[in-house]
Amino acid sequence: MLGIRQKLSLGFGGLMLIIAVIGTQSIIQLSRLGGAIDVILRENYRSVIACQEMKESLERIDSGCLFTLIGDSEEGQSLITANEAAFLEALSAEEKNITLPGEGEKAALIRTLFTDYQKALSPLLEAQAALPLRRDTYFETLLPLFGKIKNTADDILQTNQQNMSEANDRARRTAAQSKRAMYVLLLTGALIAAGFIIFTGRWILRPIRRLIRSADEIRRGNLDLVVRRDSRDEIGQLSESFNDMALALRDFRRSDQARIGRIRQATQRAFDNLPEAVAVVDPAGIVELATESARNLFGLLPDTSLARSSFSWMTDLHREAMKNGRAGKTKNAGGDVQMFVGGDERYYRPEAVPILDRDKTPLGVILTIRDVTQLRQQDELKKSVISTVSHQLKTPLSSVRMALHLLLEERIGPLTEKQVEILVAARDDSDRLSAILTNLLDLSRMEAGKAAPDLKAISPSALILDGIEPFRRASQGRGIQLTVSVSPDLPDVWADPIRIHHVFENLISNALSHTRAGGRIILSAEAGDTAVRFSIEDTGRGIPAVFLPRIFEPFFRIPGPDQETGTGLGLAIVKEIVEAQGGTVGVESREGKGATFTFSLRKADHSTEDRVKP
Repeated sequence: MLGIRQKLSLGFGGLMLIIAVIGTQSIIQLSRLGGAIDVILRENYRSVIACQEMKESLERIDSGCLFTLIGDSEEGQSLITANEAAFLEALSAEEKNITLPGEGEKAALIRTLFTDYQKALSPLLEAQAALPLRRDTYFETLLPLFGKIKNTADDILQTNQQNMSEANDRARRTAAQSKRAMYVLLLTGALIAAGFIIFTGRWILRPIRRLIRSADEIRRGNLDLVVRRDSRDEIGQLSESFNDMALALRDFRRSDQARIGRIRQATQRAFDNLPEAVAVVDPAGIVELATESARNLFGLLPDTSLARSSFSWMTDLHREAMKNGRAGKTKNAGGDVQMFVGGDERYYRPEAVPILDRDKTPLGVILTIRDVTQLRQQDELKKSVISTVSHQLKTPLSSVRMALHLLLEERIGPLTEKQVEILVAARDDSDRLSAILTNLLDLSRMEAGKAAPDLKAISPSALILDGIEPFRRASQGRGIQLTVSVSPDLPDVWADPIRIHHVFENLISNALSHTRAGGRIILSAEAGDTAVRFSIEDTGRGIPAVFLPRIFEPFFRIPGPDQETGTGLGLAIVKEIVEAQGGTVGVESREGKGATFTFSLRKADHSTEDRVKP
């Protein structure tokens, strides 16, 4: 049984043999054709040229004789002498190229006749001879010899030309035969090559195609396939190995299916014990696993599609997580979804977390729907308590502050130095407590939507200059450079100037607190498509990355020995003010490299100034 190597060698060897045969035959035919052409050139062409040269030289000698007869002996003698030598040279060339029967005798006759011609020239060239004698010599002797020599040379020329024509015909016949022979060889070679290609395809390509089809079937999951083996060559061995592989895959699939079944059951039981609604969704949006609460509350049954769910935000979350490769939340306020379960109002916070492989490619999504009803109730209760307590403390605190101011003004009586020191400390603490209560009340009113902003169309430059003015002296005193980089042609924005001034006050104050002497604070603004983006950038110590997500939370303060002052309400109020005016806030920072706080305000459309809403 032939192997693939032997089959390939046989196929290519046959093709090489065809090429060798065609090449050899081509060389033989070309050699024959070249020989025929060479015969024409070698045997006839030289004789034709020699005869033509003899005829031309003889005619010039005859012209020299005529010049002598008419009295121009010098010119005639010159022509005769020059062409006599040329004639003899051409005659010698002809005598050396005798190739045809009778050609030698004719060449010898030409030499004999030319010798007689030369002898008859002597009386003609003698100057003392009488003109009638010279004329008789020319017409009676030289002219007849001239005709015989010319005719004999012409006879040789005609004989060689005829032989050249016959040789040319033979060369044409040889070329036609060679052409027919090459056509036959090419056709035969093409048929033999086609046969080799067909047999090679049957021997090699057909089994390979069969293996390719089998591989596609296995890729589709058909592990019961058995590849037919037609030979014992390498492809036959590969087919046998292929069948062994399919058998191993079938065994592995059975064991793997059993293992996956056990894992699935164990996972489902573990899922059922989870208190939250959790579902595992594949890339196509089909639910694979789901907890009992996810099945009962949200209809996330296994093997169902999110697209068929009545909750459109599930599909949006799944699409966002698969597209961006990171966790996604709903776009609702606070990211929560309101539902009524058994007549009770419930709030849920959904989140979609992608399942990533080693290449960070999403393989699926874990959809978690957390019940935050209790958290919202606690948050609302906390806000209510804070608002109530702030209101209740505001009045007595105002009385205490008034009393402290009256005492410090010594309207009731003089004070000792120690008493003044204690009262000043008490006044400062009461002022700080009053500011905290004011911030709490403002935050409560903004969160409740009771403090609607008074929006006006105003220039970004005016907002920045108004916000920076109170801090120029403080920054100079602390050795901090405070600069503004704003283009004068920025469009107006919708803003409440008083509250935006409070935003700048909080952000610039924070930047000054966290920037050392020699540092720099830069205020800038740039226009976007629909809003103007304001930036407050400092070169301070920055914010650790772990705290950035919580920086705008109420009462949050960055831990550390330098963070003892402040209530953690400033940035929360900034966020509420900006969002109430239709803008957004953000922060970027690297620890030790400073921080950049940004907020955006909508561009103003003066045609709708009277009816704008936040």
